[in-house]
Amino acid sequence: MDSNFSHGTSGPRLLADIGGSSASFAVETAPQQIDAVWVADCAAYPTLGAALVAYLSQPATVAAGGYQARYAGIAIANPIDGDWVTMTNHHWSFSIEAVCSQFSLKSLVVVNDLRALASALPHLAPENKHQVGGGAPRDGAVIGLVGADAGLGVSYLVPVGERWLAIDSEGGHTTFAPMNEREIDILRYARRHHEHVSSERLVSGIGLGLVYRALCERARIEPQILTTQEIVERGLHRLCPVCEETLEAFCEMLGTVAGNVALTLGAKGGIYIGGRTVLQMSAFFERSGFRARFEQKGRFSDYLAHIPTYVMTEKYPVLIGMSAMLSTD
Repeated sequence: MDSNFSHGTSGPRLLADIGGSSASFAVETAPQQIDAVWVADCAAYPTLGAALVAYLSQPATVAAGGYQARYAGIAIANPIDGDWVTMTNHHWSFSIEAVCSQFSLKSLVVVNDLRALASALPHLAPENKHQVGGGAPRDGAVIGLVGADAGLGVSYLVPVGERWLAIDSEGGHTTFAPMNEREIDILRYARRHHEHVSSERLVSGIGLGLVYRALCERARIEPQILTTQEIVERGLHRLCPVCEETLEAFCEMLGTVAGNVALTLGAKGGIYIGGRTVLQMSAFFERSGFRARFEQKGRFSDYLAHIPTYVMTEKYPVLIGMSAMLSTD
């Protein structure tokens, strides 16, 4: 399979952003012109192929010329190593070659979704990113990315001449580091259920339930059976003190992760926060302890105070990034 292609390629191109719970599909009809976006519940389809068949039959997809596409790009919440892809947080598995054959594609590029998300950063309009806290980006410096969605991902952009190179990473699976007594108690609870407690186990959409149950035990109350969305909604509307504390802990722990990424990469170009989990709580997030925790690194607090942090507000940034990656000569 071709690894990339340019906008000189004739015809429309299929784009997909596949997460642990939902998948977004689109047709790129012209450079950075993304149409016929369709969001599907992954659980509703037994395979990626079945979801693609459903997408291609949508009236908007037909009108955009989706069936004519012979080039495609898929960003997926998973490490990519070879032809066979098995998702970490979902039951889909597929062969890249087989998908090409099934849909008569000349090329299918499959990349980690955080790498695609990072590739979108240079193409974000100013109104599609919101700065939280102080600091200013340094031109030509490394840019870091932390994506908090169903899972937790890390990627970054390295300047290479006049271009940016997006780097794959599995930084979300590094070991969780508690910063206060509350987080030590959360870690103790999580370790009873998981041999290795990564940052993703707690600082993610799927991690909110674990944090909620840990904080219920800490408060000596019986946890309710709540979905991630119910925890978020009850916390935002102050209907449940433990749910609200769960969101507070999430924001602070995300600050720790983002600060670690900034220090590790020397990301003086800024740290971007992506993912739907943060977008759902945008006002709460801004007044949370995220930024204070980001800078809370002892002797390196001043170093981090100069690095800006941004929340990405673009609705379909991974699709934009996938388009950019396919357009790299």
